[in-house]
Amino acid sequence: MLGDILLIIVGLILLTGLLGVIPAMGKHLEKLAKWLGSIQGIIGIIALIYGIWNFSIPSGLMLIIAGIILAVGILQILPAVGEELKKLAKTLGSFQTIIGIIALVIGIWGLL
Repeated sequence: MLGDILLIIVGLILLTGLLGVIPAMGKHLEKLAKWLGSIQGIIGIIALIYGIWNFSIPSGLMLIIAGIILAVGILQILPAVGEELKKLAKTLGSFQTIIGIIALVIGIWGLL
């Protein structure tokens, strides 16, 4: 349940630029996503840790992937993190929209 809610939050943050086109609720969802985006690094670290701790397919895997994308700013300043992880985060960032849609769908599906 908590993982599904976290997936929805992560999906909203990853889809911040696209939420405005949704009829009726788009503007409100975009405001929420922008507000959550202000703490995206913290949410990314939480998603990464929760995904590793409660690993399952597909939700745990999506939390790990989305957590890496959202925590890229924090990961870049840590000296212990290898260059490979930084490159992975940048590569995954190019698929941000697709990963956001998948995370949102899996999160909503998990709550149903």
